[in-house]
Amino acid sequence: MTTAKIRRSAINEAIRDAAIREFARNGLAGTSTQAIASSAGISKAQLHYYITSKEDLYQDVLGYIVSHWRELFSLSSSLEDPAEAIRNYVRNKVEHALEHPDVSRFFANEMARGAPEMGDYWEPLRASVEEANDTIRTWIDAGKIAPIDPLLFQINIWAVTQHYAEYEAQARKLMGTPEGQPMDAERIIAEASALFLRRCGLDEQGRRI
Repeated sequence: MTTAKIRRSAINEAIRDAAIREFARNGLAGTSTQAIASSAGISKAQLHYYITSKEDLYQDVLGYIVSHWRELFSLSSSLEDPAEAIRNYVRNKVEHALEHPDVSRFFANEMARGAPEMGDYWEPLRASVEEANDTIRTWIDAGKIAPIDPLLFQINIWAVTQHYAEYEAQARKLMGTPEGQPMDAERIIAEASALFLRRCGLDEQGRRI
């Protein structure tokens, strides 16, 4: 890759990260291109060289998040050991929420206003969820876990794990974690993992109970 391409890639990444931060905090209507440019460390003129409009940038970021989440989070890659798959899924979700809270907030804000920009992104998201549903049904049919509702099981995991991003201020205050200090990820992961394993009729070692 040439120096020019490396620089262009770095600027595009900076713009995307800045857009996530600004849209997560202020929404689409409340975010200006000047705010995105300032957050990215570039001028407004430079920003408009790289994007066509604020609205198109929002769409690009939304598509990136859906695609990235499909790559990061999957219950379909560990068919043989449901306990390991669930523990890994919970860990990945919690760590991502704590390390990239603005990503969860961006998506939550889009859902809260009725998801008007989701459009074609629903289909890949639905496909990913259905793959995980099939995996969970396979575990149930094999007697590896107790009968559960596969879809609601996933939604409940999202609700628990993303809480620490979407309600970070509340979690920090109640857990006694000052701003700027990391929350206790292992404590959160252990509790959430135990909760969802128990719902599947498994103990913390993955044995049926």
